[in-house]
Parts: sequence; structure tokens; C-alpha cells
Amino acid sequence: MIWFFSKKKKEEQAEAIEAEQAEQIAEAAQDPIDAPEDTPVEDIVTEPDGILAEAVVAEQKIEELILQPLAEEVAAEEEIIAPEEAAEEAAALKAAEKIEATQAATAPENKAGWFARLKSGLSLSSHKISDGITGIFTKRKLDQAALDELEELLITADLGPTTSAKLTAAIAQNRFNKEITGEEIRAALSSEIQKILTPVEKPLFTVDAKPFVILMVGVNGTGKTTTIGKLGQQFTREGRKVMLAAGDTFRAAAVAQLKVWGTRIGCPVIAKDEGADAAALAYEAIDRAEAEGADILMIDTAGRLQNKANLMEELSKIVRVIRKKNAAAPHAILLVLDATVGQNAHSQLELFKEMVDITGLIVTKLDGTAKGGVLVSLAERFQLPVHAIGIGEGIDDLRPFAAADYARAIVGLDAASAPDAAA
Repeated sequence: MIWFFSKKKKEEQAEAIEAEQAEQIAEAAQDPIDAPEDTPVEDIVTEPDGILAEAVVAEQKIEELILQPLAEEVAAEEEIIAPEEAAEEAAALKAAEKIEATQAATAPENKAGWFARLKSGLSLSSHKISDGITGIFTKRKLDQAALDELEELLITADLGPTTSAKLTAAIAQNRFNKEITGEEIRAALSSEIQKILTPVEKPLFTVDAKPFVILMVGVNGTGKTTTIGKLGQQFTREGRKVMLAAGDTFRAAAVAQLKVWGTRIGCPVIAKDEGADAAALAYEAIDRAEAEGADILMIDTAGRLQNKANLMEELSKIVRVIRKKNAAAPHAILLVLDATVGQNAHSQLELFKEMVDITGLIVTKLDGTAKGGVLVSLAERFQLPVHAIGIGEGIDDLRPFAAADYARAIVGLDAASAPDAAA
């Protein structure tokens, strides 16, 4: 409505200007003597054109004032708001870039360098145990009260009641009621932990298969997709031909992150549209892996525990479909566990064991928690192979599991103390 009246007002102004121009031209024609003798007649009669030009400029300014807010409003309405999936994808890409920057500065290390990083990564856990032992065993006999305090300390370090009781009982043998130092307790504890962990220190590749198909499972947020990328890069370094499959078709961020890893390590990523059938994707991935001569195929999966029944059916279907293509596959079904959840890792393992036949574990984020003892309790209870552990974001912060190293680092012993601990 405002635009209508403004337009009408402009039309009236233009009509008034035209009338004034006509009147001035008529007066000039009737009385040319009023003009100076040396002034051309065309200058006199064209003078009103300047007035008309000013009116046109004024009209344009009025139009700009009216149309500019409208243009801004249209631009605002036309602005495309990125959907939630695109935002997740952007976040995944940003996180992947951050990891890539960390990895670029990280070179492969020798065993001594890795142990130092392992000990540093487990420092939250080891300090809790080591400081607790020092507080308990200061010029003291290993009596029942001391054993009870030690057992309680181990429970708080997430070794669990059963494992803690087993460890304290073992330490008490041949030492009960004897004077003992904190250093001796740590050495003995490391030795007993190593006995529990050694049986689960097993290699990942136990059969000669090409492609070796690895199905990765785990709750969302455990670092499953990142672990796939790190393993893929390590396998590529070893000269193996790797292929990845983005089987978590319900999370755009997981697919985007896996594609970034694929680009970085130079391996193909099999992916489909969001919401696609994950089992069909797995079948297609095996087909391509066989056709292209891949050595290893790693398949990512969903981890939406809020709908246990659907997840169970999806994982079971993926395994069934894979075995239609290759009766021996998947050759490994690895569960990725986040150490920061502590004893809840037990319930996660139990849950996924109901869904699929878990063949091994990868424990991540050990650097961000004082609950590193949970790995010991998992090994003692389930006796499943632990293939790798993660202590940071860098590519070389995920390494094959070594029982002796972990047993020493978890109680704060140096690498040089290994022989003493095992004695």
C-alpha cells in the first residue's frame, strides 16, 4: 500500500514538472528579449530539462528506498539453510582435518618411543594406582587390612571386583605378613596383570584370505570410524591394498569422515545414499574388493543402541548377506570400546555378543581416563583377543596390543623395570 501511494505521488510530481516546463517554454517563445543577446535559444528552452533530470534522479532514489528492503527480504527468504546432515558432515570433515594435522607431525617410532607414549597416555590410570599403593604401603606389613585397601584401590581403578580380588590374592601368596614396599607391590601387581593379559595378546590376521574382511561394530562415539581410518593407513603403509565400506548409512557424518580417510590414504570407499540398505552395500563392497584385488576390506556399521532390536537385526543381516558372497567372511568382527565408559564396557560387550560373534576387541581413548584398568577386567572375564589400543588422536597412537608393555605402564613402571616385574 505504501508503494502504491508513493508511486502515485511520483506521478503527480512528474506531471507538475512537465506542466511547469511547458509554461516556461511558452514564456520563452513569447518573450525572447528576456534572455541575454549572446545566449542561444536552445539553452533557454532546454533549461527545464535540468529540472526534469533532477526529478528523475529523485524518482530513482525513492524507488531505491522502497525496493531495497524488499530485495533484502527476498534474499533472506532465498538463503538456503543447511540440513542437519550437512552440518554433521562439515563437523566430520573439520575433525578429520584436525586429526590429519596431528598425524602429519607424527612419525613412526621405535619400541622405546612407543612405550614412553603408552606410559604417558595411561598416566591418569597409573597415577591413581601408583599413588594409592604408595599411600598404603609405607613401612607396612602386607596384612589383611593392607590387602583390603589394595583391593579397594584396584576396584576404583576400574579393574572390577572379581579381577581385583584375584590380583590381591595372588600378591598375598608368599608375601603375607611380611614387610613390603610400594615398589615391590607395583612390580608384583604388574607381573600378575601381565599373566591375565598375555593370553589375549593375539594377532589380527589369523587366516590367509584375500580380501580379508573385517566387520567393525560398536556404539556411536567410541571412535569406530576413526579407528577404521587409522588401521587403513597403517595397513597401507605395510603395502597392503585396502578398501573401505561406509556401512553406517544412517549417519552422514560417518560416511563423510570415512570418505576423507579414503582420500587421505588413497583407497576406495564404497558408499551409498543416506538410509540405504547396509547389507546390500556390504555385498557390493565384497564384490568390488574381489574384482579389484583388495587385500583388506573394512566395513563400518551403525551403532544406534537406542533401538537395540533394529540394530541387532541389521548386524545379523549384514553377516548373513556377507556369507552368501563368501562363506568364510567376515574373517574378523571387531568391537571398538571406549575406555572412558569404564565398567559399562562390560555391558556393551555382552550386548554386541548377543548380536554377532565378536572375534576381538580394540580399546580406544585410554589417554582420556583413569579407567584404564577396565581392559584388564575385560581380558580376565571374556578372554577375547585385544588386537589394538588407542592412546590419542594421531595415526601412531593406535598400536597393536602388547601385554607386557601395558602391564608395566598401568602401574607406572618404566620399561627397564620389565625383567624385575616379571621375576
